[in-house]
Amino acid sequence: MAAPLSDADRDPDARWLVTVMNTAFLALLAGSLLRYLLKHPDSPRLPWVVGLSIALAALQLAGHWLGRGQRPGRRSSLFLLGSVVGCWVVIVLLAPSFAWCAVPLIYTSLRSLPTRAAVALVAVLCALVMIAEWRLADGVDPNLFLLPPTVAVLATTVFLYMRRQSDRLRGTVDDLTRTRRELAATERREGTLAERQRLSMEIHDTLAQSLSSQQMLLQAAERTWDSDPGAARRHVRTAESIAERSLAEARRFVHDLAPADLAEGGGLAEALRTLAERESTGSLQVHFHLDGAPAPLPDRVQSALLRIAQGALANVREHAGATTAALTLSHLDDQVVLDVADDGRGLVPDSPQTSGVRGHGLPAMRARVRQLGGTLTIESAPGEGTVLSAAIPLEPAP
Repeated sequence: MAAPLSDADRDPDARWLVTVMNTAFLALLAGSLLRYLLKHPDSPRLPWVVGLSIALAALQLAGHWLGRGQRPGRRSSLFLLGSVVGCWVVIVLLAPSFAWCAVPLIYTSLRSLPTRAAVALVAVLCALVMIAEWRLADGVDPNLFLLPPTVAVLATTVFLYMRRQSDRLRGTVDDLTRTRRELAATERREGTLAERQRLSMEIHDTLAQSLSSQQMLLQAAERTWDSDPGAARRHVRTAESIAERSLAEARRFVHDLAPADLAEGGGLAEALRTLAERESTGSLQVHFHLDGAPAPLPDRVQSALLRIAQGALANVREHAGATTAALTLSHLDDQVVLDVADDGRGLVPDSPQTSGVRGHGLPAMRARVRQLGGTLTIESAPGEGTVLSAAIPLEPAP
């Protein structure tokens, strides 16, 4: 009888093996029956032998067709196996020549029962085969007591080895599947965190900085509203201009497009020149310098350097107390470098301001540069101004 196939066994090789075992069992059964008919045509046991042979064939086919979709160890599977083994034992007692039909039964027992129970049943089947062969033999033959156990041990050992290998392989596949799911979940979490960081940097470098500038301008306008109405109006108009730029940035931010200055065309150099002009006021003059021959830069590099320039100038305007600042874009052979220098009050390197313990601007700049494989350095001393330098490596041209 072919054991029912589990879900894990449903593959072409398993079905092919079951078909071979069914065919082998029926062939051995038919050969044994033919031998009995030729040797004992007048035996009174003949009707019983023929009937049991037909019953065995029917149970074999029933176990194959009715047991499909069931897992080994189910009650119906065990009942069919017990019926086949029981019929086989009776027919072997009547006709010992049917003993070698036990070979396919060994395979069926190993597939249908737990290991210990299967080994015990195989031992019983092997003992019955030896008894049957001894009854058929004319004399004492050592092979009668060596051949059946050897075949049974070999078949059992090979089957158990293959089962354990299959279990190990299945366990490995399960581990790989679980690891793959965990890796995918980790990548999703890291992607979410990276996107949150990107969003926080974008908000800080655009909307937050713009709102801070507008607040300072409006506060200055309020202070000079009565004493210098003209200056107050200039502050309001500047705040209005910044609000307009912030609105454009917000719209592009929602649509995940490039910074507004880059979207207008002209490349990074033109965007930095426009930024310098826009940030220049009566108290702070910002200049732009371009060193080297301009070369096409990846969008990510242009966007990162422009955001760094915006954040650095916001820090200069709010904290440095500087009167002049300079943006310098240098195109070198293997990298592009942005320098932002000012003549302000300066700061102490590795202080909370430069290390990013306080504020969000410098950590955001470092994160942007790090994502592109570059470096961010700050040179400053109290009263001597500050130079911020962002260097990003470039891939060599093909």
